[in-house]
Amino acid sequence: MSSDAGAAAGTRKRFLGYVGRIPWLSTFVIFAALFIVFAVLSPGHYFLTTDNMEIFLAAEAEFGIIALAVGVLMIAGEFDLSVGSVLAFCSLTFLKLQGTGMNGLLALILTIAAGVAIGLFNGVITVKAQIPSFITTLGGLLLWRGITLFWSGGQQQGLETEQIPVLYSVIGGAKVGPIPIQFFWLIGITLIAVFFVSHHKVGNWVYVTGDNKLAARAMGIRTDRIKIACFMIVGAAVGFVSVMQMFRAGTFTARAGDGLELQMVAAAVLGGTALTGGIGSVLGIFWGALIIALIDNGLVLMRVQYWWTFTVFGAIIILSVITGKIIERRRTGVG
Repeated sequence: MSSDAGAAAGTRKRFLGYVGRIPWLSTFVIFAALFIVFAVLSPGHYFLTTDNMEIFLAAEAEFGIIALAVGVLMIAGEFDLSVGSVLAFCSLTFLKLQGTGMNGLLALILTIAAGVAIGLFNGVITVKAQIPSFITTLGGLLLWRGITLFWSGGQQQGLETEQIPVLYSVIGGAKVGPIPIQFFWLIGITLIAVFFVSHHKVGNWVYVTGDNKLAARAMGIRTDRIKIACFMIVGAAVGFVSVMQMFRAGTFTARAGDGLELQMVAAAVLGGTALTGGIGSVLGIFWGALIIALIDNGLVLMRVQYWWTFTVFGAIIILSVITGKIIERRRTGVG
């Protein structure tokens, strides 16, 4: 082997080792590569314009907040496939409450409470009746979508934000420079999640619960309460984002959140979260959510025909997961 080849191999090995020591770094590398691809290939380089970046960051923030909650629930060893339907239901709940003339902040609190109540319901049914969360929340996906369609009549409805200008600005209508306020909410929630999941005993309880429930119970950890709390956090995140999304769009639609549940799982898996629980990181989920939102935004700008979107979307997710696995195996010398 020549000295140049040996140096290149050494550099590659050091890079892979560095990536492996930071679990979320491989996900960031994938995000950066996709960002460059879309920036170069989008017609007229529109991807990099201020208008598109504002749209991307706002939509990503809404997606990312829920993805963080779903990812933490997956670390605890459970799934929530009902988030898309609950999002639509909570949006309609806020619209109906606000339509009665109720104070906007109180309507927001009650909407979040509705999401928390649904999360509590999912958690109790899952852990007390010992029904797999996949089944519990799959039923919830159909239940809450059906209730929303019945309650709304399937009609799109507008939101009168003029009556709640302060709440509108704080939650979804303001910008700091070119950056929409939604993205600052995402950053703040991410930092809080990093603290509790990675640097607090509560996070240890979540990891141990997802990794080995029996061992966790032997350590005195109340695993049922941990799982139920994680379901409730997902509900709170969905309730909050349902209002944030309506403020951005200005309307309610009963089909809001269609397909959102599988994208959430994909974001968590891209970020290194194990489907079996016990493994994952908040920052990994954060970058995984950015990748999903980036793919969605980039494919639209590249004018990919609708029926190809699912194919490209799925292929990139699979390749991204494979790439992360290859990096991990080369770092550890396995395989």
